[in-house]
Amino acid sequence: MKTDTMQLVTRNTVEVVTRDELASLLQSRRTPRAYWGFESSGLMHIGLGLVCGSKIKDMISAGFHFIIFLADWHSWINNKLGGKMENIRLCGDYFKECFSALGIKPAQYVWASDLAGEVEYWETVLKIAKTASVQRIMRALPIMGREMNATEIETAWLLYPCMQAADIFHMKLDVACAGLEQRKAHMLARDVAERLNQPKPACIHTPLLMGLKGAVTERGQLDEDAGVNLRIASKMSKSIPGSCVYVHDSPREIRAKILDAYCPPRQVTQNPVLETAHYAIFANTNEITVKRPAKYGGEKTFTEYNELEKNYSEGKLHPLDLKNAVAEALTQLLKPVRAHFEAHPENLNRMKTLEVTR
Repeated sequence: MKTDTMQLVTRNTVEVVTRDELASLLQSRRTPRAYWGFESSGLMHIGLGLVCGSKIKDMISAGFHFIIFLADWHSWINNKLGGKMENIRLCGDYFKECFSALGIKPAQYVWASDLAGEVEYWETVLKIAKTASVQRIMRALPIMGREMNATEIETAWLLYPCMQAADIFHMKLDVACAGLEQRKAHMLARDVAERLNQPKPACIHTPLLMGLKGAVTERGQLDEDAGVNLRIASKMSKSIPGSCVYVHDSPREIRAKILDAYCPPRQVTQNPVLETAHYAIFANTNEITVKRPAKYGGEKTFTEYNELEKNYSEGKLHPLDLKNAVAEALTQLLKPVRAHFEAHPENLNRMKTLEVTR
């Protein structure tokens, strides 16, 4: 295994479980198998398209056989898009278009319904359910965006974490990728693996991009850890107006949303504009250029995020200049997606008519 391969796979992550297991896998397997599962729940924003997308590109570049898992059954259980399977399937097809336009290829697309048609899959689901307590499954419900102390619980929800763990085993995956909010499902899979005579999956968890309105504190308990709870509650959401940039937004829409974003001077923590620069832009390109009059510092190109953050924290970079630079960088990064849907607008237009759910 080359050192740069390990660096590529683990860059821009918040957790790797475990690094030793991942290093051993890269050493021993020529084409390891990895996946990322996505609920079909609405329009794609940059937290999904650029943050998740950049890590999928890294994994493919590192030699992984990568599966993009379109979780239609999971979305149905979670009542996404009105709980109507035809809407959910439409959204999955739309996701394929977005990922392709973002340059994510080659990747294999697998629908959850493909697995659901096999009796062996449901045997695995039930084996997992038999090894885990109800309390353990309840603690995992935040992977669905549900609070840990929810009282009105559909029985089907309790199958969801078991299905997510079964997905990993049934597709014979070496690595499970997801945002940090999905770690409980991955830990469930690792915990039950030995009892099911299955190999433990290594896990790669990426940051959760903060919504443009800033931190959210009123969503209830989504994790026992206060810091993780805040990150999950504050993540970019398609269901909160003005909190997200969609991957096919027009330049005018991108600029308006970024200019309206929460961005206190000198503040580098819980600053969604800086986070967008860090996790969405620098993960996909090598630089951000700030254009401003000479009397305010002139044009400056940043080739590392740390340099950008340092300038901002020291007051050398004004919030408006940062916002303009981030808006322009996003506009350029998302140009291929806009071009695709201008030429092929059918699924996007249909998606815009559907109810968006968190």
